[in-house]
Amino acid sequence: MSHTIWITLLTIAIGTYLIRLLPYLWMARKLERENTQEGIANMPSWLTILGPTMIAAMFGTSLVPGHPSVTTWFATFVGVMMTYLVWRRTRSMGWPIFSGVAVFGVVVVLLG
Repeated sequence: MSHTIWITLLTIAIGTYLIRLLPYLWMARKLERENTQEGIANMPSWLTILGPTMIAAMFGTSLVPGHPSVTTWFATFVGVMMTYLVWRRTRSMGWPIFSGVAVFGVVVVLLG
């Protein structure tokens, strides 16, 4: 691997860490300053939707193939459909993701 890839990975790791750390530190200081029993009630609404918003953003970017072609778009479609169908059946998080990724990989290997 070239040094550029390692720098990119390190930058992504630091960014991901800071996205999680900074709101936590900010809220911890705010709650410590207020020092109330109702600290969670004072949590700003934007902080409660930050996690689901980041998950939605990652989901959106994962739907676009890295190297767009008919095969990768088809594999993405089949993977999303499998994820949805398994989720409908299990109502869990792990199995749908696992099955969607597995089906995506199988389609890419078989058609690639």
